[in-house]
Amino acid sequence: MAPIVSKSLTISTIAAAAFAAAGWFAAVGQQTERPGLFTSEQAASGLTAYQTNCSTCHGPDLAGREGPQLAGSNFISDWGARSIQDLVKYIQTSMPPDSPGTLPPETYNDIVAFLLQSNGALSGNQPLTSAINVPIRSVASGTPPQTVAGAGRGARSGADETASLGRGVFPVNLAPARGLTVKGEAKNYVPITDEMLRNPPPGDWLMIRRNYQAQSYSPLAQITPSNVKGLRLVWSSAMHESGANEPTPIFHSNTIFIANTSNYIQALDARTGDLIWENQIGPTVGNGGTIAMRNLALYGDKVYAATTDGRVVALNAVNGNVVWDTRISGQTKEFTETSGPIVIKGKVIEGLTGCILYRREKCFISAYDAETGEQLWRFATIALEGEPGGDTWGDLPDLFRTGGDTWITGSYDPTLDLTYWGVAQAKPWMRASRGTGDKALYTSSTLALRPEDGKLVWYFQHIPGESFDMDEVFERILVDVGDQKLLFTAGKAGILWKLDRKTGKFLGYKNMVFQNVFDRIDKTTGQVQYRKDIVDQKTGEWLDACPSTAGGKDWQAMSYDPEIHAIIAPLSQTCEAMLGRVVAFKEGSGGTAGQRRFYEMPGSNGNIGKVGAYDVRTMTELWKHDQRAPILTSVLSTAGGLVFVGDLDRTFEALDARNGAVLWKIRLGTAVQGFPVSFSINGKQYIAVTTGVGGGSPRIVPRVVTPEIHVPDNGNALYVFALPDER
Repeated sequence: MAPIVSKSLTISTIAAAAFAAAGWFAAVGQQTERPGLFTSEQAASGLTAYQTNCSTCHGPDLAGREGPQLAGSNFISDWGARSIQDLVKYIQTSMPPDSPGTLPPETYNDIVAFLLQSNGALSGNQPLTSAINVPIRSVASGTPPQTVAGAGRGARSGADETASLGRGVFPVNLAPARGLTVKGEAKNYVPITDEMLRNPPPGDWLMIRRNYQAQSYSPLAQITPSNVKGLRLVWSSAMHESGANEPTPIFHSNTIFIANTSNYIQALDARTGDLIWENQIGPTVGNGGTIAMRNLALYGDKVYAATTDGRVVALNAVNGNVVWDTRISGQTKEFTETSGPIVIKGKVIEGLTGCILYRREKCFISAYDAETGEQLWRFATIALEGEPGGDTWGDLPDLFRTGGDTWITGSYDPTLDLTYWGVAQAKPWMRASRGTGDKALYTSSTLALRPEDGKLVWYFQHIPGESFDMDEVFERILVDVGDQKLLFTAGKAGILWKLDRKTGKFLGYKNMVFQNVFDRIDKTTGQVQYRKDIVDQKTGEWLDACPSTAGGKDWQAMSYDPEIHAIIAPLSQTCEAMLGRVVAFKEGSGGTAGQRRFYEMPGSNGNIGKVGAYDVRTMTELWKHDQRAPILTSVLSTAGGLVFVGDLDRTFEALDARNGAVLWKIRLGTAVQGFPVSFSINGKQYIAVTTGVGGGSPRIVPRVVTPEIHVPDNGNALYVFALPDER
């Protein structure tokens, strides 16, 4: 099937980003006098439209995330010689990606007016129209307006936050934390011990993916293939609607703890769904605009959260009061969090994301004292000149080495006393854009660290010099087979990797979906070999790749079912063409710098969603379940012989763990998205799952290639199911 749509400017519905209170249009600073081809009112309307339609991919500061930068020298390099008319037409014919041209014509004009003003163009008395045929460079310099930020907030001081780009400063004003919006107490709460984390009680779900080994498997067996058809909704609870919703419900002491969008933390009575307490720890909108909060962590009498503006916060589990609040970095404002911590022997260990621009400070994994919040250690995921691995970036200066995010929570082996983390790709995405095709350590790697001090014990780089946003950052599942201590992981390339977790030695792999990025993978070493045209790539040229940046395998976690000795993986079957853009090598530049087009994967028969089971001993595929709608949840497997997953088409379903057959399903309010869990109260087993809007490639890409699937743009909620009581 031919590519469907170019995605240089991605537009997908989201909640408002954080410009509105900033006085963005109040000052234009050092702009030169150029003709005003739009009105300030039009640019203000364009800001609102940008917030609603564009900032998920391009960021509230226009710095780029899923899509390229839209302000500064990189934007002018791409668009400066082209006309305003060209830009309006391009956006009109390609956006939104799942329904191009559906916004009112004046909205497209307003967005372009906002982009022009963001690049230094002056407003005037005449509104911008699509007929204006002057070069963008003649009215816009690429220098953002210098702005005095309005009423923003810092984590604890009330100071304004700003994110700099190029020579200008974009305001990222963050609404203040509201604090406890609902007061109450969780009754009879039992503090979490180290032993409970090592060996979770069968009915509890104490952390993301349930246990240190990240197996996403429940030992509860009350719900089975023979009775699952009787599963019924027990209660549901609406969640906040301010952004992407991909959380893990955490269960302990009859209480569910859950992260909502905009940094709301809630405790609910798991028996009834009643809200016990709620704390909005702020900010209302983080640096990522509408990024998700995927998990919380429990330890002692505290709940730990990582916020979207790059803080780690400890709350009292009983009443929700803040105990301590620590900013991860005092230097870099773009850093953020999308997943919470793991707690190991009194240390709260947290990854980091937002490592997208050329900055002096690089991404790192860090640890905090669980009682005080004091930062104890850091491990930098980008090797610099003169350090071990520093030579793997070639001659690229330190300033331009970026990426290496750790945006998915790690796992832990208590016996070996090692914590395992995946590291994301180098940025910009394509090697032609970033100026190096070398290994670029420690990107696209598995790291084994000592939790005591953060020292590196071993690493394995899955994709040296990664070049298509084929992220390898996701969960590391720990499995024992006889005397073998194994680690399994999979990234966007859709390759299931098998390593010895003592040493990092490569033991095997399995292509779970069709991939054509690598000509071969060495069966002894695991070394990948890129296609020659990828190695020889140039900026401005399109290259095809399967899978797309949605995966393969993305943030949705796999499960390990010990009953069938299988990894069960949620997969996506789409492909893309990618074009790497020219990037200015200057501080504040960088970004992803990639333009994309998406299409169905060959051989998928139009089935975007796939769930596959793979024997951990032989790496053979035991069964697969294909469907049109993409899978948007992690896999939950249970000792009852069931596999639970949810999809974009609002369906939550139970599969037979033996063969993948669908045994039960239900339609919910919007896309089923997040991490399903199972818990028990007084011997009764429950299944919980969330629905949600927003999200990156795993949601955006399938919506482009499955335009017939219509999903409400609201409906963030938590649903809890159980079998009827016997009479």
